[in-house]
Amino acid sequence: MIPGAPWEGALRRLEGILTRVEALLGKREAAPSDAAIFRSHQAFRWERGGEGSGRIVPIPHPHRVDLSSLVGIDGAKEELLRNTEQFVSGRGANHVLLWGERGTGKSSCVKGLLPVFGPRGLRIVELARWDLFSFPKIVGQLRGLPFRFLLFCDDLSFDEGEADFRGLKTLLDGGVEERPENVLIYATSNRRHLMPERRVALGAEDEIHPEEAVSEKLSLSDRFGLQLGFHRFDQKTYLAIVDEYARRLRLPVKAAALREEALRWALSAGSRSGRTAKQFIDDLAGRLGTPSP
Repeated sequence: MIPGAPWEGALRRLEGILTRVEALLGKREAAPSDAAIFRSHQAFRWERGGEGSGRIVPIPHPHRVDLSSLVGIDGAKEELLRNTEQFVSGRGANHVLLWGERGTGKSSCVKGLLPVFGPRGLRIVELARWDLFSFPKIVGQLRGLPFRFLLFCDDLSFDEGEADFRGLKTLLDGGVEERPENVLIYATSNRRHLMPERRVALGAEDEIHPEEAVSEKLSLSDRFGLQLGFHRFDQKTYLAIVDEYARRLRLPVKAAALREEALRWALSAGSRSGRTAKQFIDDLAGRLGTPSP
């Protein structure tokens, strides 16, 4: 009788080879997303898989922001709402870059779009920076669905010497494959041009035509048709944000005392921003025994 063990070993090795070949040929790509998950959820994230694959998974408890609570950035909010309204209505709209000072409400503005437009079919898919290069796979799962998708990349920037930004330019403009009309990219960054800007001493630049290298880097942000600036808050705006948070929580504190403590907190934090104001109010609410929202 011929022993079975050698044959079993050969079959296992053959199965392993076929599995690797199948992966290399890309036969394990994720299937298009089921529209049912987009009816029951509004916020999602891209979850990377092996061999460059991935899938869109729902976020059960998204951070829902009330746009009316964001003070001092009315101009940027209005422009963002206008562009998103056009997008949700099926009219022309642009990719959006929200850039500027940290803690001034860039990410909160994007999150605040869901309560406004979610009931009308807007969905947000959160991406890490490196996930943008899975763009063809992601849009392949979204193309043709009866929803409007914002691919949201928070804190997008590139370090000196990184070449990935060239690939992103192609994605934003659209390569050979047309970008689906139901997908836009919204990104935030502390840098207006997404790349570090350095002063170059005379004669220290290696480029024969340095202006071309600079132009190439600046052209990345140019791919975002709408660029919204978020600037450092002055003291008046910072205190207005503190007042708004305190009013919403109905904190039992006098205006003069609130102002004094808020300024002291900002001085200690080294920043006057919406984030600093929220952190101060959270601390004050805790000390007063008031639950934070």
